[in-house]
Amino acid sequence: MFGSSRYLVSVTRLIPADRQWLFDLVADPAQHPVIDGSGSVKAARPGGPERLSLGATFSMDMNLGTDYRIRNTVIEFDEPSLIAWRHFNGHVWRYRFAEAPGGTQVTEEWDARGVWNRLALVLLGFPQRNRAGMAATLDRLAELAAARD
Repeated sequence: MFGSSRYLVSVTRLIPADRQWLFDLVADPAQHPVIDGSGSVKAARPGGPERLSLGATFSMDMNLGTDYRIRNTVIEFDEPSLIAWRHFNGHVWRYRFAEAPGGTQVTEEWDARGVWNRLALVLLGFPQRNRAGMAATLDRLAELAAARD
């Protein structure tokens, strides 16, 4: 299921897995390159936390046409239901986990509503690009959950 507005994009999928297990996977920065469906997350930078928590900062090696590093701060954390982080530009990556018949309903959101240059992000196609990457990320989460069985 897809949801979107001009500056908020979300993708939701039912994943037949335990909510805490899925939350733990996303709360581990070392797993982000494994679950990332966009292909832009390459590696967790050394020195970051092994597990995210409210206020934690972590950096990632990225590639979006060129290599770069990004530093993130966890701004929302309600285990095992919600985790979100923001980087210097201000947009937020958020994951919501809700128990549902047959598993966990996972929603990934890209939230640029509070970003000063949000119109530029829209004009550069980030909402559509991120929607496709988020759908692929949720597919990867489902594949990892299925491989556990």
